[in-house]
Amino acid sequence: MKILVTGGAGFIGSNLVDALIEEGHEVVIVDNLSTGKKRNINKKAKFYRFDIRDKKLERIFKKEKFDIVNHHAAQIDVRHSVSDPLFDAEINILGAVNLLQNCINFKIQKFINVSSGGVIYGDNPELPAKENAEKGPLSPYGVSKLTIEYYLQFYNKIHGLKYTTLRYSNVYGLRQDPKGEAGVVAIFSNLMLHNKQPTIYGDGKQTRDYVFVKDVVNANLLAMQDGDNNAFNIGTGKETNVNELFASMKKIIGYTGEARYADARAGELQRSCLNIAKAKKLLKWEPMFTLEQGLKETIEWVKGC
Repeated sequence: MKILVTGGAGFIGSNLVDALIEEGHEVVIVDNLSTGKKRNINKKAKFYRFDIRDKKLERIFKKEKFDIVNHHAAQIDVRHSVSDPLFDAEINILGAVNLLQNCINFKIQKFINVSSGGVIYGDNPELPAKENAEKGPLSPYGVSKLTIEYYLQFYNKIHGLKYTTLRYSNVYGLRQDPKGEAGVVAIFSNLMLHNKQPTIYGDGKQTRDYVFVKDVVNANLLAMQDGDNNAFNIGTGKETNVNELFASMKKIIGYTGEARYADARAGELQRSCLNIAKAKKLLKWEPMFTLEQGLKETIEWVKGC
């Protein structure tokens, strides 16, 4: 099949592109390189440096004739969305709708959408959160991700566009930017490997559900054939707080220092964890990597950066 991967030069998208090409698919990448890296681009993929908000995107759809669109391009920084909600909405809502409209105009078979289980449920008291849990995003980023899920329901009901939404927990792994604004595992790895002190915001007791990027890629591959018109949590079902994460990484790296603590950041959750029973049942997906295994692979990759 011929597959468009938006954000295919980014952290998760580039790992997905590699897997798709390895499986024999023809892949086209659209990425404006605002956060993606040229070095991440698979040489066997066709690359367009392009913004998903651009109305001229239709020219690429017309020329390439895709079977499936896998949408990973996004503004992913929760703090940036809080400080600049308009920018977040332009990319995460208007950019996605531009893609969806082109899917209808050019008869795309299926749209695979990346959402966030880490933010759309808000501070849900019933954890691990199920897909049908009450939604309560606490940031513009969470609002934008949930908004596109509603747009997908519209495009399916009115235009017949098939979709699968994957609600990621906190993804980490190879190619996550160790010098970026988001991605605690890569950031901590880079700092500790250079004997620098990491910063933990808040008291460090806030929890996340950390899922390895290779497991996330596998979920995307399975979603090409199954899970039509459904949303799935993609995580591990296990909570790990930041203090525990730091301690695990400290042991693997051999770092002898301590973290420093700073004020908690606006818009961030206290606890997050996803119930993955639905993905296990309908997608036949479950994570294969333990946190320790994933951390070791990620730290080895950061060493080579």
